[in-house]
Amino acid sequence: MEPLPGLLGFTHALAAAGVPADPHRAMAFTEAIGHIDIADPRQLYAAGRATLCGKPDDLPVYARVFAAWFGAGYPGTTPATEKPARPRIAALDRRTASGEPGESLRVAADDTEILRHRDLAELTEAERERVRALLAELDVRPPLRSSMRRRPAHRGELDPGRTLRGMLASGGEPVHLRHRASTPRPRRIVLLLDISGSMRPYADALLRFAHVVTKRAATETFTIGTRLTRLTPALRARDPELALAAAARTVPDWAGGTRIGESLRVFCDRWGQRGFARGAVVVVYSDGWERGETDRLGEQMARLHRLAHKVFWVNPHAGRAGYEPVQSGIAAALGHIDRLLAGHSLETLRMLLREVRDA
Repeated sequence: MEPLPGLLGFTHALAAAGVPADPHRAMAFTEAIGHIDIADPRQLYAAGRATLCGKPDDLPVYARVFAAWFGAGYPGTTPATEKPARPRIAALDRRTASGEPGESLRVAADDTEILRHRDLAELTEAERERVRALLAELDVRPPLRSSMRRRPAHRGELDPGRTLRGMLASGGEPVHLRHRASTPRPRRIVLLLDISGSMRPYADALLRFAHVVTKRAATETFTIGTRLTRLTPALRARDPELALAAAARTVPDWAGGTRIGESLRVFCDRWGQRGFARGAVVVVYSDGWERGETDRLGEQMARLHRLAHKVFWVNPHAGRAGYEPVQSGIAAALGHIDRLLAGHSLETLRMLLREVRDA
């Protein structure tokens, strides 16, 4: 049988959460669901548990991702720390009342598409759980830069040293011309996330987004509020819940005021000038409400722009109809950024990753 798209997405979410659901296990899962009633979440849970989990440590992660993805737990096996099981969603039904296959799957896909465009600040708790699983599926590919290092290649510039050595080995005849080419290297990504009171509704999604990017690309993450805090070590934890817990212990100024200019000065003095920002793609995620001096913010943004390869400013309000960049921080920074982007939904975060990749 052909695997349902939602079930393949579930295996991808498991892999992103740390369960080694490789293609062989995914194939075993696909074969297993051909022998069960897929409309019964208990049977689906058991089939996935038996084929996708490789060790006892995978079980609690599996239970959490299953509950988030399908909206259903499995009573009796879900750990006590997990949330109570919720009713299964329509995506588990393979047939409608008329007997037509796949109709409810299309409805679930439509719901997911709507959720991708919903404002992250307006989600219900159930929708937040679903978005957390979708965040784990984001396609993160780092931007690339050229390198001075050359490697052997079939095409490219002539490699004199290897060509001469080949000639010596063949009695002085240039039997084969050797070539070399530069190898692209990933650029560093720097995330500067505003965690002030006005950004509180977006904080959880932003940190989970930063965790996904940190795992898959060379990334440095900082929070900006009343002070600057480096979160990179905390976000290197493989499990997102452990990473967010470590981040919460690290940041002392959650939901406080905003001194973006001063935070940027500290970043440039301590981290950016020494190398983190040099040639990097820097993303400032903030609504632009600045309590400090806007002149300082403008000066530090100009300084940051000189150091970085590209600077993007992401504002969660920029995607709303009628938005104008009139906030004091945005107005001071506009002349020193490459793009002002929206950042209020899962879809805009996906578009941000595309901008970063193509920078």
